[in-house]
Amino acid sequence: MHTTIAQHSAPAGGAKARLARLPGVAAFTSRTARDRGAARGLVGRERESDELTRLVGRVRDGESQALVLRGEAGIGKTALLHHLTQLASDSGCLVVESAGVESEMELAYAGLHQLCLPLLPHVDFIPARQRAALDTVFGAAGGDSPDRFLVGLAVLSLISESARHRPVICVIDDAQWLDEASVQTLAFTARRLQAESVGMVFAERAPAATLELHSLPELIVTGLSDRHASTLLASALPGPIDRRVRERIIAETGGNPLALLQLPHRLTPEQVAGGFGFAGAGALTRQLEASFQRRLARMPTATRRLLVVAAAEPGQEAAVIWKAAARLGVTMRDAEPAVADGLIDLTGLVRFCHPLARSTVYRAALADERRTAHRALADATDADADPERRAWHRAQATSGLDEAVAAELHRSAGLAEARGGKAAAAAFLERAAELTPDPRRRAERALLAARAKFDAGAPERALRLLAIARAGLADERNRALVELLHAQIVSRLEPGQGSPLLAAAKRLDPIDPDLARDTYRDAFYAAQVAGQLGRDGGTLEEAAATRLTEHRDPPVSIHDRLLDGVALTVTRDHSAGAPLLREAVAEFRRRELGSDASYSWLPFVTLVAFGMWDEEGAHDVCSRLIALARERGAFSVLPTALMLGVGYEIFAGDLSTAAALAEECDLIREATTIPKPPYGLLMVAAYRGDAERVDAIVDSERLQATDRGEGQWLTASGWAQAVVNNGLGRYDFALAAAERAIVPPNELALVNWAMVELIEAAARSGQPERATEAMRRLTRLSEASGTRWVLGVAARSRALLAAPDHAERHHLAAIEQLQHTRLRTEQARSHLVYGEWLRRQGRRTDAREQLRRAHDLFSDIGADAFADRARRELAATGETVRRRTPETELDLTQQEAQIARLAANGDTNPQIATQLFISPRTVEWHLGKIFAKLAITSRRDLEAALRRGARTPGR
Repeated sequence: MHTTIAQHSAPAGGAKARLARLPGVAAFTSRTARDRGAARGLVGRERESDELTRLVGRVRDGESQALVLRGEAGIGKTALLHHLTQLASDSGCLVVESAGVESEMELAYAGLHQLCLPLLPHVDFIPARQRAALDTVFGAAGGDSPDRFLVGLAVLSLISESARHRPVICVIDDAQWLDEASVQTLAFTARRLQAESVGMVFAERAPAATLELHSLPELIVTGLSDRHASTLLASALPGPIDRRVRERIIAETGGNPLALLQLPHRLTPEQVAGGFGFAGAGALTRQLEASFQRRLARMPTATRRLLVVAAAEPGQEAAVIWKAAARLGVTMRDAEPAVADGLIDLTGLVRFCHPLARSTVYRAALADERRTAHRALADATDADADPERRAWHRAQATSGLDEAVAAELHRSAGLAEARGGKAAAAAFLERAAELTPDPRRRAERALLAARAKFDAGAPERALRLLAIARAGLADERNRALVELLHAQIVSRLEPGQGSPLLAAAKRLDPIDPDLARDTYRDAFYAAQVAGQLGRDGGTLEEAAATRLTEHRDPPVSIHDRLLDGVALTVTRDHSAGAPLLREAVAEFRRRELGSDASYSWLPFVTLVAFGMWDEEGAHDVCSRLIALARERGAFSVLPTALMLGVGYEIFAGDLSTAAALAEECDLIREATTIPKPPYGLLMVAAYRGDAERVDAIVDSERLQATDRGEGQWLTASGWAQAVVNNGLGRYDFALAAAERAIVPPNELALVNWAMVELIEAAARSGQPERATEAMRRLTRLSEASGTRWVLGVAARSRALLAAPDHAERHHLAAIEQLQHTRLRTEQARSHLVYGEWLRRQGRRTDAREQLRRAHDLFSDIGADAFADRARRELAATGETVRRRTPETELDLTQQEAQIARLAANGDTNPQIATQLFISPRTVEWHLGKIFAKLAITSRRDLEAALRRGARTPGR
């Protein structure tokens, strides 16, 4: 990581002015591969060279490509990257580089900072929120740490904007040593590249260790052939070598180029001549390290001291390294032996000849020598401009307990978090706890570090720190906080384990009522997700019972009313909890929801609104939740918000919007590697009538969801399979699927919807007795809730089971209730079952009216299976309806359809790019193709083109 931008920022002048003040940037951006001494020709790398040449050609032609070079240490990945750099530079591309450093892995965004510096002249042209995110993580501005994937969008936009002016090749070496924040961001960017004239090439050790890079195309780099290995070995020797020795070296190095080049440094003349005393190469890494150690041993003491300082400073900044070295009495002349040997390059940024050389230098130094180097680096680092790096070096320079250093680390954790998120703060707090002499204070810092580790996605490491905290904390509040964090970790690792959260909530109730409410909410939500796999206190029934037993005070706050309403609904019946829930949802809708306190409750409130069949409440709260999550860049919350939005849009009859939200949710899942099943895609496929797709999604996710204890997926799967089979008229299959879905009767939304499918399937399959209990529960729920949505659905369900003399009034009641809602899918289904009943009563004319209405609605919605069911019924009345054919549909891909809909709604290219996790340039590229396919010339024509009776893939 370079000197942070904060050190050089000014009140005015923008990113270009800030950039101009960064030392070494001009040299960095103008240096070529030859300047870095990468002129040695490649030997035996025709295959790899051809692939890299093709990549540069594609980037020059306006395409984008990512590639991972993967191979063992010393296999030649860095040499190939140098070759790529020269190819790209000669082709007129801008080359930007970064390299992971093992000692830098805890410093968030260090690698990203290095890569982005040459691109910052373009930062003023990316969206303001994204620009602010980069300013924060690079230290140019204060503020809260931005969501990591908002930073990813910012980097994507920055690289894309830079590529407008000149093709960009990003070269990332030693990706296995990149800090977590950088590698996640760069992998996110690489997966989103499409039409930006950008190439991203990573080099990573084999076997692959960086999970984020697994999905990218790879090029395996293997050892040289014997012929090429012999040529390379000969180039490193001053004279001839015995044939047997040459063959033995080639065989034991496996053609590893670095080993072939370094081994001659360890061979004596006798060994070269005849192999006398040659004991074999041994383990390759140890062999290479031994070679570097021998080269290091020949260096003067002052030179070795400089090398240790350079190895200890991950920022690679010559100015800081020389300032620290001067404090140790080292001069520029002392560097000459290491430079002449090729061990280090001091031009611009300080670079070792190989990462193993850096690590060998650092490890070969005595512990006291390393501490001395870190102490000098701490003194050389500007405490005002880069306080967290100074604190980090001071910590590394400390051998025992030291409160002053620990306190500095603790103070710096906040700045580290603002720039690099929870992971960076966790590293500082963990080291602060280790250095703290006072047991109580050490425990308090360990608790803070554990919380940061958990929030950063490292629950296992948080558990180790919790053990330290638990041993040193005596006051009840802190011990309750330890229990809470332990419960949250267990819940994260095993979603079905809800009892620890309940125990923590009980303990917090008299200490911190607000935190206790949040914990009860989390326990309820965890139980909802665990569903039928909940165990050992992890079911919704047990969570509700615990809440009512432990919290007996009248529900005063809106949060208490919400929790108690759910608990009463689950433990007693809907009529007991409905008044509290209606009141709570209504009050949330009246509130200003942007505050952190309200915002954190919105997913739960939306779920409750769905459970109450509150159409207006669900739509209002969910819409605001999605908007706030997008505005905040909260990609940890946005998938849940989008999934809830998919549910509403499906019932509202807007499968286009539902599909767009589902695709966006899946993009986040892919980009963030969040282990969450694709609920949205499943629901959309079910209503489209795509049984094959539904079954494929269910089968692909069942095992992983079950292993995580996510029983909610089993409910969703059963409901989706019931929907698609009801649409296709396969009622026996639909009935079996619905019965699987309603095993946990107290889930808040999905189970209710599954009951409706069960009733229809049972009635249509001639087994109405199997729907008796579901109808009884749905009736009680409708009486308690009283919304038009549930009253209409309950009336439709009742009509399906009623005797002929009573059925019609229930059908008419269903249509009457639902026509006052925006729920077109529910309206269409009510017209369909009424029309089917009328036909069976021999009233063909009346039936046609209802069936035509159903068919038209389903066709417009895109619910193909239900539309075909209506069409078949119409045919039975003697009326023929032409099925929509593929020729009448627009030839847009799914992504093109999403972009077209968003553009038609008035969203700008940057807004569309943010929602779909692509660059504005890719949006522009797709719009050009969309205009050509639709035979239009501007965005103004999009809405009419999409409305012209033809359906896109989302419809």
